[in-house]
Amino acid sequence: MTDKALDARLVVRRGEFELDVPLEAGAGETIALLGPNGAGKSTALRAVAGLLPLSEGHVAVGGREFDRPETDVWVPPQDRTIGVVFQEYLLFPHMTALDNAAFGPRRKGKGKAEARAIARRALERVGLADFADRKPRRLSGGQAQRVALARALALEPTLLLLDEPLAALDAATRLETRAELHRQLGEHEGAAVLVTHDPIDALILADRLLVIEDGRVVQSGSGPEITSRPRTEYVAKLVGLNLFAGTGEGTAVRIGGGFPLEGAEKVDGPVFAAFPPSAVALYPQRPEGSPRNTWEATVTSLYRHGDSLRVNLTGPVDVAADVTPAAAGSLALEPGLTVWASVKAQEVHVYPD
Repeated sequence: MTDKALDARLVVRRGEFELDVPLEAGAGETIALLGPNGAGKSTALRAVAGLLPLSEGHVAVGGREFDRPETDVWVPPQDRTIGVVFQEYLLFPHMTALDNAAFGPRRKGKGKAEARAIARRALERVGLADFADRKPRRLSGGQAQRVALARALALEPTLLLLDEPLAALDAATRLETRAELHRQLGEHEGAAVLVTHDPIDALILADRLLVIEDGRVVQSGSGPEITSRPRTEYVAKLVGLNLFAGTGEGTAVRIGGGFPLEGAEKVDGPVFAAFPPSAVALYPQRPEGSPRNTWEATVTSLYRHGDSLRVNLTGPVDVAADVTPAAAGSLALEPGLTVWASVKAQEVHVYPD
């Protein structure tokens, strides 16, 4: 047993898929689970909540075990000191915001008056005290999500679980609700686990990130650690970097097919090499005084990416490049066009595998 807010090893087998994820969080800490669709993020959250039983492992919250198959320990979801906020809100449509927030305390044995007092304080925390008598159909998407958060907070949970809580909101509402959620997580004395596809949500709301792929943790660390040193193609795309695994030989990294990608420092053994699309320069012919990393490439696709155009290239090494619309027009870029690509060695970040 531990005194961590969350101490878990989640092993869930469903058909051919197996989740095996260690998950720990201290009091006041928010952990974000990131990963592609089908990676196992929501499965992990549901297992902690008790909505899916473990095949192996354990779940302990605040030092109390909720699930350990080997010793037949099992605590049903409603009896766990856990609050859950779902993407779809899942508010009771026939209840007011106040009664929705009071539902959890009532289920735990509080009297109606006491439960409503707790719920009213929770609504005040999320800035919705004046909306207590409104039913969900009279709430905006952002207000409904904040009621769902108030309902979870009214349980005074040791652990707060948030499953894509901002995904159903429009852009403007998302910003406002994210700011409110950030404030609430900062005030929450227990731990929180956030599942999200959005790296911005993860970086703003979480203290630590866990990247899950195929049911396993492939990378973990703080936001800056993850974004500066991605270790899988999914993470690299998430943070907008070209990423290659290879072998360091002096200042070169031998990547797929033996292509030598030059960096600024000497390296040896298995390494990753990464650089942003903005570091890739494109030319109609081989440039004079070429940087050490120069190769012929073919445009496979291009599309608008913020204020730039994202150009995908294939060749001895496949990369993405960001160019201005003016540069794209000058080069007459289109799929099938052959160009020369280059990256300065000092733009290539190399780190151990």
